[in-house]
Amino acid sequence: MTEKICTENAPKAIGPYSQAVKAGNMVFTSGQIPLDPVTGEMVGNDITEQTEQVMKNLSAVLAAAGTSFDNAIKTTCFIADMGDFAAFNAVYSKYITSAPARSCVAAKTLPKGALVEVEVIALL
Repeated sequence: MTEKICTENAPKAIGPYSQAVKAGNMVFTSGQIPLDPVTGEMVGNDITEQTEQVMKNLSAVLAAAGTSFDNAIKTTCFIADMGDFAAFNAVYSKYITSAPARSCVAAKTLPKGALVEVEVIALL
């Protein structure tokens, strides 16, 4: 059995998907980009500002599901420019300190021209 997760504290889905889905004792978030949950507009002009917003959005989705970054077991990170890898990691590591498994890849283009997108799998 699955349960769709939806919170007003994170941006609404911009396509035919849920912010996250609970399945058993796990939560699978959709990728979050740096959108303001209230306005739906892009936040930040650089990787640091955008990653901060992405992590805030993910935190809100995880909280709505009843979990947090402390329970993350896998993240998948997409950045537009691998030259931003160190700056991305500086922000990411403030939020995710449990060292889950992770993939980080460069993506030619991300939705709405974002510089970063992150998704999380976490335990409840």
